[in-house]
Amino acid sequence: MGWVQRPTQGRAKTAYYDLFPKKGSDGSAIFFIFTPTPKKSLTMEAEKIRVGLCSFGLSGRIFHSPFIDGHSGFELAKVWERSKDLAKEAYPQVEVVRQFEQLLEDPTIELIIVNTPDHTHYEYAKRALQSGKHVLVEKPFTLTTREGIELTGLARKHRKLLSVFQNRRWDGDFMTVKRVIEQGLLGRLVEFEAHFDRYRTQVDPNKWREQPGPHTGNIYDLGAHMIDQALVLFGWPESVAADLRIQRSAGQVNDYFHIRLQHAHVVVTVKGGYLVREPGPRYILHGTDGSFIKYGIDPQEAALRRGERPDQPRWGEEAEKYWGTLNTHIQNLHYRGKIETLAGNYMGFFDNLYQVLRNGKKPAVPGEEGLNVIRIIEAARESSAGNRVINI
Repeated sequence: MGWVQRPTQGRAKTAYYDLFPKKGSDGSAIFFIFTPTPKKSLTMEAEKIRVGLCSFGLSGRIFHSPFIDGHSGFELAKVWERSKDLAKEAYPQVEVVRQFEQLLEDPTIELIIVNTPDHTHYEYAKRALQSGKHVLVEKPFTLTTREGIELTGLARKHRKLLSVFQNRRWDGDFMTVKRVIEQGLLGRLVEFEAHFDRYRTQVDPNKWREQPGPHTGNIYDLGAHMIDQALVLFGWPESVAADLRIQRSAGQVNDYFHIRLQHAHVVVTVKGGYLVREPGPRYILHGTDGSFIKYGIDPQEAALRRGERPDQPRWGEEAEKYWGTLNTHIQNLHYRGKIETLAGNYMGFFDNLYQVLRNGKKPAVPGEEGLNVIRIIEAARESSAGNRVINI
């Protein structure tokens, strides 16, 4: 997809013309316009965006509410909890509702965050868009490309924002890797390998992520993050080859993935498993001038699980022992040493979200990019099932 910035007739703000491939009957491009929709009572700069959160489990408690509550441009207004009042305990000003419809029917709610189990993303996002709400969907965006195509079309029809929560783009290690590539510190990059490994031998049959089904497993969880990062760095691949399997003894869904994305000049590999007790490098990059090796993982999730807030000093900064090693040539001089990891910043996603809804800026993660991740996941599943390379 592409974005072309153009003035909007009769408006002071900027609109973005969505160039996601779609043709008219004569072959010409159809332009879909998304514009911010301010209310009349307050100025765009002063008015907070009232948010309805669809769940207060791990995702809502750790990855969304601290940032919505901590951002001056948002108000965490309502949280859907079927029986508990955990959100009220954490945020006394929040109204807890028992029905999803109570979020949809509230005209003051502008943005709904769909952070419910994966198989519900399509239904809830669709209903929210049809109700005139902007929508942020947790990853994976949907379970199928058909669902994703329908939702992106529906968002264009209703001129509403549809975004996907790919927060790992704001991991400090990924941002550092991206900077190394963009600055050409390795020369021409020839190989990229990324890992998202854990050590979890036990299987909890009561968790929905462990339930067998046609669209379940680690590839829809951690795999969605790794595929998204690869697409950000290298764009659309020429082919996909994948190995998905169950490694844990009691496992019922794939807990291991090894995906190779073939590009013209670089081989891209993303891997993840639950039986990695001794972690290796998280990122391995090789180029014509050198290599970059990075251990450790962004500290933001661990800090959030400890109850820390994203507005505290030195947020997202990584311990020096995890800084990546760069071994390369720079201006005919050999350099080998540590590169300080950029501070991770999940709040950057919400900063962009606010700028999109209030000032018409370009979305950092539009729905079409979430859809592309699902396309790769489906190709990987087809590749693994047939033990063959899928040309795309």
